[in-house]
Amino acid sequence: MTRLAETLAAIDQLHQMDPSVIDDTPAELNYARQMTHWLQQLAPDASEELQIAVRSQHLCRWEIPRSEYPEGRTGYLKWRTELGKLHARKAGEIMARNGYSEASCAQASAIIRKQGIKRNADTQTLEDCACLVFLTRDFSAFAAKHPRDKVIAIVQKTWKKMSEQAQQKALALPFAEPDLPVLQEALA
Repeated sequence: MTRLAETLAAIDQLHQMDPSVIDDTPAELNYARQMTHWLQQLAPDASEELQIAVRSQHLCRWEIPRSEYPEGRTGYLKWRTELGKLHARKAGEIMARNGYSEASCAQASAIIRKQGIKRNADTQTLEDCACLVFLTRDFSAFAAKHPRDKVIAIVQKTWKKMSEQAQQKALALPFAEPDLPVLQEALA
């Protein structure tokens, strides 16, 4: 087994510990697999650091519940910042155990924490993967729980975060009722 394969397997072992389950699979393992799927679509020759960062995007997310932070945007952003640090630390520990250099660990950490988004191609690719997973996995359930104006605003914010390549992938997705009209209105 290669160093990369061992690292990804160790990351997936942690994902297996997620107490939330979707279709008999730990939720974060499902998320990680979908992130990797989109990475293969967007950047089939991705560096090992980017592959690890993408697979680690929600690593042990359940350890820091959203409920531990205040409601509202400020609390949400603080929670997301702390999650990014957690994901990066855990991924870096696994990478170091598998012989990756400090520089490689730091590179993966910066990607996971979304440093340099829109300026760093790898960070942008991770963000593109996350946006595509949201649209394909989580959007329908999100839209069903929130008012239409909030859903439209979230789609518009998501769209602005995406590269043109990811936007083109999103436009090719087979959305159906009731999601398609909401997406069309958001992107009009």
